[in-house]
Amino acid sequence: MGLLDSIRSVFGLSAEADATRKADPEDLFGMSTAYLTMEADLGYEPGGVAALCFSSVDSTDFADTLAEVEAILEAGEEETGTTFRRREDSHGYNWVILEDSDPEDLLTSVHFAADEFVEQGYGSRLLAAVFAFEKGGDRAYWIYSFRRGAYYPFVPKRGHERDQRAEFKLQSVLDGELEVEGDEQYWYPLWPDRSGGHPWE
Repeated sequence: MGLLDSIRSVFGLSAEADATRKADPEDLFGMSTAYLTMEADLGYEPGGVAALCFSSVDSTDFADTLAEVEAILEAGEEETGTTFRRREDSHGYNWVILEDSDPEDLLTSVHFAADEFVEQGYGSRLLAAVFAFEKGGDRAYWIYSFRRGAYYPFVPKRGHERDQRAEFKLQSVLDGELEVEGDEQYWYPLWPDRSGGHPWE
């Protein structure tokens, strides 16, 4: 299953029907202390990159909202050095990819972007926030589902396999610090399009 197939499974009609509540960007701040726990207790260093996934709307108003989001991120880039870029795929899903070696600045930028969508009335278009970590050349991710209001771990291996042992370890250590999705059927993988890439690549 490719990235786009995964996104359709995660964020399509089934996910919308199973949504538990409206998007709340404040939930993202749980990642602030999780960064510390991931490094101190599990040996995962911040990956210096995160991404916000959303679905688009073909309207002038939504285009204006995107312009506002970019303006906020541009202002943040000048202040914190957090760089960003956008990627849009052929299925209408969009990614805002942010990079910063400071995880607090990275988290703040993701929150600002998500909060602007909500303020402009497009909270329902928010799909996920993805935070990357690294350990000995391997990657792990915490994925926040706006529709479920919870995080879940994703640890990919080569050949589109998951390191479920590592995922359960992340769950056991971070559950309580993060609002972790209790139903594992919603721990959807987000496979990259290219080998070695991030979910948004």
